[in-house]
Amino acid sequence: MNGSLVSDNWLLTAHFRAKMDTVTVKTPSPSKPKLIVADDQPDVLEALRLLLKGEGFQVETADSPARLLSALEARDYDLVLMDLNYARDTTSGAEGIHLLARLRAMDSDLPVVVMTAWGSVELAVEAMRRGARDFVQKPWENGRLLSIIRTQIDLRQALRRSERLEAENRLLRAEGRPVMIAESPAMQPVLELMARVGPSDANILITGEHGTGKEVVAKTLHALSARASQPMVAVNTGGLAEAVFESEFFGHVKGAFTDAKADRVGRFELADKGTLFLDEIANIPLNLQAKLLRVIESGEFERVGSSRTRRADVRLLSATNALLREAVEAGRFRQDLLFRLNTIEIHLPPLRDRREDIPLLAAHFLRQHALRYGKSLEGFEREASHALLDHGWPGNVRELDHAIERAVLLAQGTKIRATDLALSRGYDQATHLDEMSLKEVERYLIQKTMARFSGNVSQAARALGLTRSALYRRLERHGF
Repeated sequence: MNGSLVSDNWLLTAHFRAKMDTVTVKTPSPSKPKLIVADDQPDVLEALRLLLKGEGFQVETADSPARLLSALEARDYDLVLMDLNYARDTTSGAEGIHLLARLRAMDSDLPVVVMTAWGSVELAVEAMRRGARDFVQKPWENGRLLSIIRTQIDLRQALRRSERLEAENRLLRAEGRPVMIAESPAMQPVLELMARVGPSDANILITGEHGTGKEVVAKTLHALSARASQPMVAVNTGGLAEAVFESEFFGHVKGAFTDAKADRVGRFELADKGTLFLDEIANIPLNLQAKLLRVIESGEFERVGSSRTRRADVRLLSATNALLREAVEAGRFRQDLLFRLNTIEIHLPPLRDRREDIPLLAAHFLRQHALRYGKSLEGFEREASHALLDHGWPGNVRELDHAIERAVLLAQGTKIRATDLALSRGYDQATHLDEMSLKEVERYLIQKTMARFSGNVSQAARALGLTRSALYRRLERHGF
């Protein structure tokens, strides 16, 4: 995605505050807290299950450390109540202490309350040092056990609320980020997910059709993160020739090849302590994917022509309009690389699925381009508004931006007319080709083909007999 083609003012103004408030208010009705109890004694498990179920908790049980770990990998819980002594080691608590460390590594925020019949001050201190929230000795007192569990669950819920509010506030405070407009129901899960994962260091894969605004989402995620004061470096991998791939990503030293007249810093070094955004990630040749995987896994690389190993600490954001899982099945994309890229996946819906946003986006782009070109425009005539809503927008937000820019340039009155938008000969219109110019025919065919393949550039390019890069150039030329 070419950043110059997508306005930096795409989504989320004051609308976002209202929408995030809506997200907060419309949370589901409180469900019963979910607990898992781990112990190797069936009578203990049954006694605790009956006690906790009677107090309004959802309860699952595990009779071994392995089953507890398996359950935690499969689903979320609000609290773990676990024994420190199992069949393999019945008195020292060492097995439970080791298990506790593994639980903390899986989810450091999950409250863990430990219990043992062989309690001692030293064991309690060690369990707390390893991350346990509290300690109960068998035989337990029901009142004290229930009080501890409720307190820890309340603390966890309060922490989650605090983290969520902080994420929302950071999103609203973030400076230098794009403005986002997103009133449609289809965009609400996207906004909520961005607020949750933006402050993290997780690698994120942003998917969606051509022109949906993936680079703008990447910029917003960077602005939300603790790395916001550091650089965000963007690479359009679709435009990189295979011969320069390593030099672009890892840099080179003087004399490494014919044109290497000086040392060059690669994109990973430039993004150190910041964010690296890889656009059109599906276009990386298969033989080069292993080299990218290595630096993602280890943070280590060498400049071309040098044996010195360097390190870079980057957060990786990637984007594609391709179906990477199909590419994996077809052998065009490494599965292990896909796993590294999409710790979290954010999918952007096409503009046709968020039509409530079209008038808001159009009004925003109108203000922006009217100011840019020094024109006084008040809005859209009724027919123009209808045309905007009736159009299929195969080029999504990017196409809308360019359509409004073109209309601003063509407008002669105080309002945008339907004829200024020049959409009548576009998507899903029965038009006589002999009445159209060659340029209009090309634009019409590209629109139809992009719509046919739901914005998938690779498939549309094959159908039109073009290379991806050739189709990208035409998409840019026609304002998609």
